[in-house]
Amino acid sequence: MTSLKAHEVARYLARPDLSEGIFLAYGPDGGLVRETAQRLIRYLSGDDPGSANVTIFDGPELNADPSLLVLEARSVSLFGGKRIIRVRNASKTLAAPLKELVDDPGGTAIVLEADNLTPKDALRALVEGAKLGRALPCYPDSDETLIALMRETFNQNGIRHDNDVIPSLREILGNDREITRRELEKLTLYSAKTKHLTREDVLLLCADNGALAIDAILDSTGGGHAEKLELALNRAVSANVNPQQLLAMLTNHFASLRRWRTEVDKGKPARAVLEGVKPKPHFSRMGTLEQQLRLWSDRSLAIAADRLLQATSDSRRRPALAEAVLRRTTLALCMMAATQ
Repeated sequence: MTSLKAHEVARYLARPDLSEGIFLAYGPDGGLVRETAQRLIRYLSGDDPGSANVTIFDGPELNADPSLLVLEARSVSLFGGKRIIRVRNASKTLAAPLKELVDDPGGTAIVLEADNLTPKDALRALVEGAKLGRALPCYPDSDETLIALMRETFNQNGIRHDNDVIPSLREILGNDREITRRELEKLTLYSAKTKHLTREDVLLLCADNGALAIDAILDSTGGGHAEKLELALNRAVSANVNPQQLLAMLTNHFASLRRWRTEVDKGKPARAVLEGVKPKPHFSRMGTLEQQLRLWSDRSLAIAADRLLQATSDSRRRPALAEAVLRRTTLALCMMAATQ
């Protein structure tokens, strides 16, 4: 009986111990299931993948006529080469026809892709109990496996990256392997000539432009950077971010600065104040937030709050002018910060 653990699958795919039999990739991460099946098929195809005879079925197709699987596995390849059968969306209804092949696959490799299966599932139990069967569980990546995948991808392609690239990419991406692979391929193509990646590259290619623009508006307004503010506002408008929503977020931002400034005025270091905030600001913003706390006094933050209150009122009275009100107000606050 062969039952691999999830963390053993990557090592197994590098050197499978079988060239024929039934291989079952299953689990809740559909992207990783597909990638596992693809990697296995590439290995089984040998040095000349073009010579392999790969037949692809969909589970529902075989459910309607299970005998097709046995017939295909027993048939002789007209052109020679390794015979591989790939079955997508496999289910327990295939357990019956596979019983005819489990002990004698006749040199054929059958690669099954399935959703998450319980230990008692007929298909999983059949494969795990077979001498020529290997079950490959595919569960969502952990931080460790995702970071290892990123490093491996960049190293294989000879791409250097700044220290904050991988932490930034990890924060943006979820745990779906297919999405992660797609984003890594995008970054690899982008840096094919320069062979170097920065955090700005990651944010440009992989992050939500609307969310990034909002952070940039808050920090360029509070930090007194007029050119960055103009670019961020243009990006936000292009991403269809509501100007009134931005005014509300600016109001919250300056209210937070004033609250934090109160602690700084009591003698607490700005970094210590920010480290104690919940939820804690992203590490990439800590420097600019510290700068804003140094620039703005409690009195100037009170003036900023009044300006934002008036701008919010104006935008509600005349919604058609909301964008113009937003631009005028943020530029005025930006100028205040620059002259503090």
